[in-house]
Amino acid sequence: MKRTNVHTEKRSAAAAAEPPVAVGPATAQVEEQPAAGAPATAAEALVPVELPTVTPEQLTELKERATRADENWDRLLRTTADFDNFKKRAAREKQEAIKYANEALMQKLVPVLDNLDMALAAAQTAGPDTGQSLQAGLSMVFQQLKGALAEAGLEEVDAVGKPFDPNFHEALSQKETPDVPEGHVVQQVRKGYKLRDRLLRPASVVVAKQPAA
Repeated sequence: MKRTNVHTEKRSAAAAAEPPVAVGPATAQVEEQPAAGAPATAAEALVPVELPTVTPEQLTELKERATRADENWDRLLRTTADFDNFKKRAAREKQEAIKYANEALMQKLVPVLDNLDMALAAAQTAGPDTGQSLQAGLSMVFQQLKGALAEAGLEEVDAVGKPFDPNFHEALSQKETPDVPEGHVVQQVRKGYKLRDRLLRPASVVVAKQPAA
């Protein structure tokens, strides 16, 4: 009996020495959390979203905007098609302009060919005393040809008696002469031509130099 009482008294003393466990707010929160997969409570339910209402005026405005957008799209398609057609037409006209660029010149040269044909025919059937008339006919054809080419922009390079210019003259040789200043053209062997401001062929010339003393 005495041994049992001793152990009972020890356990009672140990229990009295341990501090009581306080149940705080943290413990309460852990206990209140729902388990995983549990349905949401009423506080966590989704709040319904109210869709904005469209007034008849707004609906009419939206329809008008849609109509204008369709009209603008159709206008853009037509403008794009017209521009494509314009580019094709411009390219075709450019090719035709290049192809027939000399049409006006050819129209002016055709009469010259006719006169040359007549002059050659007359030369074949001419008698011994028709040389002078044939020469006059050929001179007339030559002047007609020069006039047609001049109207097209062809110009002769006049070089005789002028200072030598390497931009328009081609020196073939030099000639000693006291009659022409040194460095000037004393003789033109072949005529030069230019098309308006562009040189087609330089004039082949002989350049004067002072005689040796």
